[in-house]
Amino acid sequence: MHRREFLAFLGRGAALSAATAAGITWLGGCQPSKHSQKALLKGVPFKALAPTAIDDVVLAEGFNYQFLLRQGDAISDTDTFGSDNDYNAFFPFDAQNPNDGILWTNHEYLMPLFISGWNGRGEHTLAQVDKEQYEVGGCLVRIRRNAQGKWEVVKNDPHNRRLTAKTPIPMRWHEPIKGATVAIGTLGNCAGGVTPWRTVLTCEENYYLFYGETDYKTGKTHEGSYLGWEKHYPNPSEHYGWVTEIDPFTGEAQKLIALGRCAHECATVFETPDKRAVVYMGDDANDQCIYKFVGDKPGSLLTGKLYVANIEKGKWESLDYKEQAILRQHFASQTEVQIRLREAAVLVGGSLLDRPEDIEIDPLTGHVLITLTNNKPKNNYYGSILKIVEKSADKCGTEFSSSVFLSGGVETGFACPDNLAFDRNGNLWFVSDIAGSSANKAPGLLFQKQWSVLGAAYGEDAGKVIQVGSAPIDAEFTGPVFSPDGKTLFLSVQHPGEESQSLDAMTSHFPDGGNAIPRSVVIAISGAALEAICS
Repeated sequence: MHRREFLAFLGRGAALSAATAAGITWLGGCQPSKHSQKALLKGVPFKALAPTAIDDVVLAEGFNYQFLLRQGDAISDTDTFGSDNDYNAFFPFDAQNPNDGILWTNHEYLMPLFISGWNGRGEHTLAQVDKEQYEVGGCLVRIRRNAQGKWEVVKNDPHNRRLTAKTPIPMRWHEPIKGATVAIGTLGNCAGGVTPWRTVLTCEENYYLFYGETDYKTGKTHEGSYLGWEKHYPNPSEHYGWVTEIDPFTGEAQKLIALGRCAHECATVFETPDKRAVVYMGDDANDQCIYKFVGDKPGSLLTGKLYVANIEKGKWESLDYKEQAILRQHFASQTEVQIRLREAAVLVGGSLLDRPEDIEIDPLTGHVLITLTNNKPKNNYYGSILKIVEKSADKCGTEFSSSVFLSGGVETGFACPDNLAFDRNGNLWFVSDIAGSSANKAPGLLFQKQWSVLGAAYGEDAGKVIQVGSAPIDAEFTGPVFSPDGKTLFLSVQHPGEESQSLDAMTSHFPDGGNAIPRSVVIAISGAALEAICS
């Protein structure tokens, strides 16, 4: 996208009313401003942050932050906040009160060195695995804003609870998965989504690191596991890699087999006029696909139809076993298609893309934006953002057009786009996923782990990607979500110090400094600049 096209995007003007008329909803984030038509033309009221390698969260002038939750913090007398926090979603108890609610946070992975002391070599004991299994999954915590405007955790609130790799979770399908109807635990929880009926969707991404994968040609199980949990708990790998739905007010959870199994990055929901849900999902790996699920009943994701995107044809290809002869030639049933989704997607013509990660729906236009983070084996180091425009207003159809919305690179000022979020005026914010081993090294030279706002509509910054913050060493920002009033941006600071080789050679000591072991945290960002942008 050229600068003048980007300016046209930033100055979309009075599209909000048209979007509302089309049924576009704002799920899991802030509510749209009544002044959206004007706010998009205000420009960005702060100076862009220069790249920095400081081992801390550094924000542009006009922004400030507070620590909300750190790995290991007590949320009750029995539970603590987990590790490697990623996606966040906020659920107010009362739609009229944005200051009190439940925060859901994914716990994607862990650094064994920091959690159990296992350094990746030698025996991995049962006691070490038990420590690690507690750190992943997700966390529900009641938070509220006090009279001083600071967010605080309500410790020991009845809503506070953990879901871990040991939590039994039903798998909702018409037949058992590998002989069972209940999976033990959820893990690899990366991004997610929020449903119109106020549940959270948490996505199990790189499940193979925990329990490996089945080689369906040889029949060998648990192939490629790094952590080797199966040596102590031989759980089937087929019980992981699903989208898990959780009621944030009760903690009740279920794995949604109908949405298929892959390295799910996200599950972004659009509500149709008849109250059904359309879910967009990315498979975060090199040369993988984008999926769409169309539910067939209001308020439920248990049944419906799954599709994969054929970008070249502009078509959503059905993954229905009964509709596709080629699937019947290679698989025994629809259940096998769901489990081996990646193979099925290729057979029906799914386009292989550059690490499809997060997906968001532009609330002003209804366009579907998808981050394609990078594909290093194909010399794509900077990534891009893809735009899909559905030809059907309710997004249930099978035809669409697509184009590159924005390309990463030195000229555009960003690399490796990951999670996306829209503020209440329709400005697009995103964070970057630059591996710690690649930051500040060619061809990713000049790029730190950063997050940016696309919002300058006039002046010297018109049409630019503006850097707002810089993360600690080896960390990435993840899971941006705005409070309902737009005055707070909740953000995860994930895996600082991930390149550390030993406890004697840690690359980061964030957030405690000194010689402390680094910890992942959730921060709450506010300030005059944020209020000016989101007013």
